[in-house]
Amino acid sequence: MRAKPRQLLLMKQPFASRGESPAHGTALATSGGCIPGLEGTPAFTVWSHDPSPVPVVIAVPHAGRSYPHDLVSGMRQPAFSAPRLEDRLVDLVGRAVAERTGAALIVAHAPRAMIDLNRASDDIDWEMIGGGAPDGGPIAGSSASGRRARSGLGLVPRRLPGLGELWKWPIAREELVARIAGVHEPYHAALGGLLDSARARWGAVLLIDLHSMPSLPTRAGEPAAEFVLGDRFGAACDGALVAEAFATLGQARRLAAHNRPYAGGYVLERHARRQAGVNCLQLEIDRRIYLDAAAAEPGPGLDGTVEVVAALVQRMAIAVADLGRERGYWRAAAE
Repeated sequence: MRAKPRQLLLMKQPFASRGESPAHGTALATSGGCIPGLEGTPAFTVWSHDPSPVPVVIAVPHAGRSYPHDLVSGMRQPAFSAPRLEDRLVDLVGRAVAERTGAALIVAHAPRAMIDLNRASDDIDWEMIGGGAPDGGPIAGSSASGRRARSGLGLVPRRLPGLGELWKWPIAREELVARIAGVHEPYHAALGGLLDSARARWGAVLLIDLHSMPSLPTRAGEPAAEFVLGDRFGAACDGALVAEAFATLGQARRLAAHNRPYAGGYVLERHARRQAGVNCLQLEIDRRIYLDAAAAEPGPGLDGTVEVVAALVQRMAIAVADLGRERGYWRAAAE
């Protein structure tokens, strides 16, 4: 039997209290970026240990709830549309799991209604931008990165099913530039730095891009999956790690689906580098298992959901560290 690194064995110890880990101590919190219209409010916060005790990074790009007044006033029905765009309170799951496991964590505070961090910075529907596209610039849907904008859910969401257009008026081009510079660019730079740091220490790293989803439809009377694991059909994550994830969820008696209907978006496209030991998974969680019946506040299933995801992170951390040693990524990262 192969010996496990001491750091990975320690992460199985229980917390003495919420927010305090005897195995890892208190994570250092750092903030970055800025939300246009909310001066002094960071676009995201990172919690991490130095050195990283486990080769796992958790990212939460869609749970931001810091809404500038001007953004809300420009929305047609903000009380309805803004929450529908959010991965409502899934950052609570991410925070609790990171505290229990020692995984690094990055949480966006800028709302998805302002800018979608799971979209490329050129995935823009220029018809909703005042003045249109720059001279010679692309139009929505003219490239692979523009297909999501054409559907209404590009870098800046434009419409939602059942609601239609989200905005009362076009967005100024300088406002779009400020959102990209203040939120999108620094968020992805910080996320890339976390992944590089963990890979340098462990030889391999796993990003769990954490999202939530509405309940999936049932088929033929069978219960729907509560979790969806997306790896871009094998392009973003080593198959052995995906198998570990499904094994963990299976042992917890939780139903899970693979890539359908969520295979992963821009975060995985940008950051996954399987051949270099950077593996990425998108994890979708059914909101009904951790929120209340109105899908508005934490529900009775929150603690159980945290337990399941923490167990997944713990098991996969060991597998990622083994992967880094067995496939020589550790030597390559050290050179």
